[in-house]
Amino acid sequence: MSTAFLFPGQGAQTVGMGRDLCAALPAAKALFDRASAVLGYDLLSVCVEGPADRLNATDVSQPAIFVASLAALEQLKTTQPELLDGVTATAGLSLGEYTALVFAGMIGFDDALRVVKARGEAMQAAAEATAGGMVAILGMEVPEVESLAAEAQAVSGGVLRVANLLCPGNTVVSGGAAGIEELCRLAESRQLRTVKLAVAGAFHTDLMKPADDKLAAALATASFHAATIPVWSNVDAKPHTDPAEIRPLLVRQVLSPVRWEETLRGLMAAGVTKFVEIGPGRVLAGLLKRVDRKAAVVNVTA
Repeated sequence: MSTAFLFPGQGAQTVGMGRDLCAALPAAKALFDRASAVLGYDLLSVCVEGPADRLNATDVSQPAIFVASLAALEQLKTTQPELLDGVTATAGLSLGEYTALVFAGMIGFDDALRVVKARGEAMQAAAEATAGGMVAILGMEVPEVESLAAEAQAVSGGVLRVANLLCPGNTVVSGGAAGIEELCRLAESRQLRTVKLAVAGAFHTDLMKPADDKLAAALATASFHAATIPVWSNVDAKPHTDPAEIRPLLVRQVLSPVRWEETLRGLMAAGVTKFVEIGPGRVLAGLLKRVDRKAAVVNVTA
């Protein structure tokens, strides 16, 4: 049986995550301690105690989800080591791609955390420079969502783009605040369901400039190695093991749509028959079931 490990992205954070893991597992607590030394603040305290508005801030939530997911991976290694058998690929949703890179041995924990810290800070700064957000449009296929977004953009102006292609009937649009509000108004007038994401800005659009340049500078200082298993990129929905390929894709990812449904279908076409979601929440398992309701998936939560 071929298995793929999946790691969640921003929006999966919840106040209280990591508490039980760190109380029960010294290896998990050690990761949070290392993270606090790199970040300069007590990450576990923010994860466990909040407040929610601080945990939800991009510059905090990205390191928090990254570390919590790797802490959950330590739990898996300790309590369910059999899940490691037959792992042939890994992928992560947006931020989760960095967790996947660490799991695949392409980058070390400390280097990856420094990059994630820089990424979160740069994206937070970009979000503060231009008010924006992201909203999931449910029950429509991608071309219809693109048409609706174009209609909203014509009224509101600014940038409004399909940013996450998650699964059938679940497409996320990202853009300026006025555009998002107009899009939600149009969707509501047509009895469509919308869900605003718990993120601070218009991620995966050109409104994230110059976060990509700052990220590129951080990636240039990190040590990369050939991956032990392929990491599937959000940008091209293809597997990669070569650091020379991954670095530029990570930079492009900040401005590019996340091709998650295509990634899942590619993994299944490559022979993956079992998925393990590792980290806070169960969002990825839900998306997988929308792609293939018979897909086998296990959750190891944080």
